[in-house]
Amino acid sequence: MPNRIVAVQVSDTTDDASSNAAGNKKIKIMQLEGDSLLGYKVYEYLLVLHPHEALQQTIMQEKESFAKTYEADHAKWGKSHVTLVNFLQYEMVQPRLVQRLQAVAMSQTPIKIELKDYGSFPAHTIYINITSKVPIQNLVKNIRTHAQALMKINNDNKPHFIMEPHITIARRLKPWQYEKGWLAYSNKTFSGRFIATNMLLLRRPVLTQKYELVKHFAFEDTAVVHAQGSLFG
Repeated sequence: MPNRIVAVQVSDTTDDASSNAAGNKKIKIMQLEGDSLLGYKVYEYLLVLHPHEALQQTIMQEKESFAKTYEADHAKWGKSHVTLVNFLQYEMVQPRLVQRLQAVAMSQTPIKIELKDYGSFPAHTIYINITSKVPIQNLVKNIRTHAQALMKINNDNKPHFIMEPHITIARRLKPWQYEKGWLAYSNKTFSGRFIATNMLLLRRPVLTQKYELVKHFAFEDTAVVHAQGSLFG
């Protein structure tokens, strides 16, 4: 059986200082050797934290305003989230990955997340700042320690762990969009907060747009918080 060549694109949904000037990632080529892997699909996965619905709507209004003002329609695509890790993997690995992530979530306490004002990754992304970074960074480190091996599909496509948590307003901006947008947003204010009580695993076939939910992972250690408002009293 001849080898099968599949072109896959690493996501541009995660924007940080390691991204290139356009805010995009490179297209990698994977070679599936022999026939033992044939029939198994490759998916792009995201592990994320989601704000509650009211905050989602507030952020979406800001994204839609940016899209209209700076002719950046892609800014209003998709729900807002805090990305923890982004990776490619074969579908056949998913059951073991889900089991591993469930174990991580069982020992995780809910995370208080504070949002304040805006930041940017020059010269392609504008985002909402997260000031309470350490608990999220600790969660990412825990995921990396316990699940990294199940997130690496090959040496060219390693998992991308996000150590600078943020919520994107707009990415993949053209130079003029970034310059004008950041001139305005560097002087704007934003305030919000939420408690992440779970993390979500999403996936999509490579080179497609729409994600589907794989699983919610509830943070089981809930002794310190019984209601979302209790941390803000």
